[in-house]
Amino acid sequence: SSKLDSLPRGLWPHHDGSELYVSNQTPKLGDKLKLKIRIHKDLGKVKAVRVRFSESGEAFPTPPAKLVSSGNGWSWYQAEITMHNPYMNYRFYIELTDGSIYWLNARGLSDLEQPDIEDFRINTFSSAPKWGKSAVMYQIFPDRFARSKHADKHKTPEWANAANWGDKVIGSGPGTSEQFFGGDIYGITEHLDHLKDLGVTLVYLTPVFPARSNHRYDASSFDEVDPLLGGDKALVELVKAAHKKGLKVIGDLTSNHSGAAHEWFKASYKKPGAKESEYYYFSNKNKNYDSWFGVPSLPKFNWNSKSLRKKFITGEKSIVARWLKQPFGMDGWRIDVSNMTGRIRDEDMYMELQILIRESMHKINKDTILLGEYTGDAGYQIQGEGWHGAMTYYNFTKPVWRWFYNTENKAEAGFLGLGRTKISGEELVQQHLDFAAAFPWHVRLHNMNPLDTHDIPRFKTFAIPGAQKVAAGMQFTFPGMPMIWAGDEFGLDGGNGEESRTPIPWNDERPNDKSMLQVYKALAKIRKTNSALHDGSMRFVYVSAELIAYVRENKKQSILVVVSRGEDPRATIPLDAVPGIRGARNLFGGGKLKVIGKEVLLPNEPLSVNIWALADTSSDDSVVVIVS
Repeated sequence: SSKLDSLPRGLWPHHDGSELYVSNQTPKLGDKLKLKIRIHKDLGKVKAVRVRFSESGEAFPTPPAKLVSSGNGWSWYQAEITMHNPYMNYRFYIELTDGSIYWLNARGLSDLEQPDIEDFRINTFSSAPKWGKSAVMYQIFPDRFARSKHADKHKTPEWANAANWGDKVIGSGPGTSEQFFGGDIYGITEHLDHLKDLGVTLVYLTPVFPARSNHRYDASSFDEVDPLLGGDKALVELVKAAHKKGLKVIGDLTSNHSGAAHEWFKASYKKPGAKESEYYYFSNKNKNYDSWFGVPSLPKFNWNSKSLRKKFITGEKSIVARWLKQPFGMDGWRIDVSNMTGRIRDEDMYMELQILIRESMHKINKDTILLGEYTGDAGYQIQGEGWHGAMTYYNFTKPVWRWFYNTENKAEAGFLGLGRTKISGEELVQQHLDFAAAFPWHVRLHNMNPLDTHDIPRFKTFAIPGAQKVAAGMQFTFPGMPMIWAGDEFGLDGGNGEESRTPIPWNDERPNDKSMLQVYKALAKIRKTNSALHDGSMRFVYVSAELIAYVRENKKQSILVVVSRGEDPRATIPLDAVPGIRGARNLFGGGKLKVIGKEVLLPNEPLSVNIWALADTSSDDSVVVIVS
């Protein structure tokens, strides 16, 4: 609308689920919630602010919100709602004395009423461990990370084609899943100092169970660690050593399917009378069966089976439970293909199963984390009842890829390539909010923010040269957990998911760029020492085609981030947009903020990332964090 077109973005009204705006971050049924909104005087004179919320399916407006504080041109209003139901959704209604009205929801500000599906969401399911929101994740694909001397004792298995550490990775066609570099778990333990030094706090291992492929998603057993990786003993040693260094370790478990070589499948395939028949979807005398996208080596589990539920999830010795107990003591799971688990034709046990998995984990250790892979739009599906966060590509990875799209590169980027065109900074922010809006805040803080993973090409291969540093800066400062895919810190390339599963060039076995090591180290240190980056609100204060500026704020501090693709000489924010800007300390990038009258000129070199800690204006005991 015209008014919003002329109002600088830094002065737009704001609310999100963070502690500055929502009094209770872990509400229970029946709790009262105080909801705050900030409104700047330049929007116009406020007549009334109300919250429109839903109770048991019926929508109500609250009485006018109370003005609770004002300063720096901002007025803060507070309304109260009750958690009448486990899930609550709400939006703000702002009425000005000149008759104009605005609605504020999780996707932003509008003068038209918006559908409920875009509302702010809060629920009673926040149960992630305290360490989750500050985590820096690092993903390891065991066959390709590091090979210890132990690995030389093993014969190459009959399914595999042995490769030397410096060989070219086969990225497609025959032999892709059989190319065997022989990395093992002892190799990971030997390189824990590299991870600690990088600033990693959470190691995520793709599957370690015996299988007939290098990716091991086709498990032949869930009861032991693949002897080729060093067996159970190697995992016990890794987790102990990691815990000693203050690192958490989570595993990767497939609840959607097993491998066709799994003992349960072998016991029931073509054997209609077998008791394990009920673990899969068999037909035609157990000769036919449902599998993951029709891939015969990945038969789909049938979760109607009580016996399967007990063996896999709910039993004391279940697979979910066993690896979290001693002597293994893992810190949680990432669930592969979580979005398809328990879903087939007219059956849908997805919700029930994720809750069972989390309950089983919590019985053993409440301090564990559960993350669900959800490659598509995860917002409405992942609300925290089971999965604490999503491994998803839509609210962060895809928009960032598209903003830094290298149009010279004509290659197809796998499923990230669908509809991939170059977008502006405004479109990046819109796409981020489109796909982040539906998450409650506690889930948003535990979503994984990868630039790339073992399933997609390397970001660097498809981005504008020099963009990885800027994108990494976004990764470490957006709400959610930054995830480094092993090799990103060495600036490795990969044209598709399989090709990006590159053996790490510890001894320069392949071309690499070590300048990224320092970047990740610096960003991890900044993230560790600045709590606003763990749970602070997310407020965009300037957005143009080439430059994006945002503030993360909690009760302790404010952090300002400016990232650019090209130059934007007009990049300014009003002084009021970010209180404390005169005392800002640069933590990364070395850029300068210039105050000119009532405006602040932002640095605008192309492909730059700048992070500042702002002077505290909210209390007397000001804390300014300085990281050199």
